Amino acid sequence: MAHKPHIAFLGTGIMGAPMARHLAEAGFPLKVWNRTPEKAEALAACGATIASSASEAVADADVIVFMVTSGEAADDVLFGTGEVATHLKSGAIVVMMSSIAVDVARAQARRLARYNVGYVDAPVSGGETGAINATLAIMAGGTDHDFEAVLPVLSVLGRVTHIGQVGAGQLTKLANQIIVAGTIALISEAFTLAAQGGADPAQVRQALTGGFADSIILQQQGLRMIEGRFTPGGNAFNQVKDFDAVARVASEVQLSLPTTECVSKLFRAMVAEGDGALDHSGLIRHIQRLNGLLKTDIQPGASS
Repeated sequence: MAHKPHIAFLGTGIMGAPMARHLAEAGFPLKVWNRTPEKAEALAACGATIASSASEAVADADVIVFMVTSGEAADDVLFGTGEVATHLKSGAIVVMMSSIAVDVARAQARRLARYNVGYVDAPVSGGETGAINATLAIMAGGTDHDFEAVLPVLSVLGRVTHIGQVGAGQLTKLANQIIVAGTIALISEAFTLAAQGGADPAQVRQALTGGFADSIILQQQGLRMIEGRFTPGGNAFNQVKDFDAVARVASEVQLSLPTTECVSKLFRAMVAEGDGALDHSGLIRHIQRLNGLLKTDIQPGASS
């Protein structure tokens, strides 16, 4: 695409809104749509056009970016009540930046090919902070042609890696989520152990920063744990959804992932306790609750 492609951005929630804003500020002609219209309205100030429906948003779009909650939601917009697929122009490319199941991404690509529409699955890591700062890690799957066509768009949002064919991006995101969730679980236990043993978790975190145990998760999610700040960037419900997707792929390829299965049980227990709407760093509350150490309770979705 020699010209700046026209972009339709579908889904302007916690992650989608700042991502769409970066694209508008980069000069891309942009139409945005969200199921809850109020979440999209602020983007008008950045030069985006607010569409009243998903089909209106995509009518003239070269690139259609999805940042919706799930594969089911994306399917509904594409092929269900939204009927977006029938309004896409020939040669357009759908970029699925939502984290969805690998088989769902591949099925969407096959169905869209019937309309001569390309497909790149490009889930992200970096959370709300990465979306706001345009520093997302973007994991892309698709043909070389489709990837090269959408690379100027994706590059505005962060660091892009082409992993392989359709589905490879979602596989990489699952690997990412295994590591993220496992690290959150271990930090939760480490901080709980430190506190109960008489060490200040804030000082423990500071001491570990820069050492072999350091990570972005220790720095960012560890700070959330210490401050008790669990308004979600990524919530526990979505973490469990990702574990479901991991389990499906592991079953298909006949793998046993024992550590992942243990961590999955911890997050499922967190959701069962009513904390599913909290940030996934809120897992420390489950560890504290298991040990009779949880001193305060909070409403799901709020920070303490």
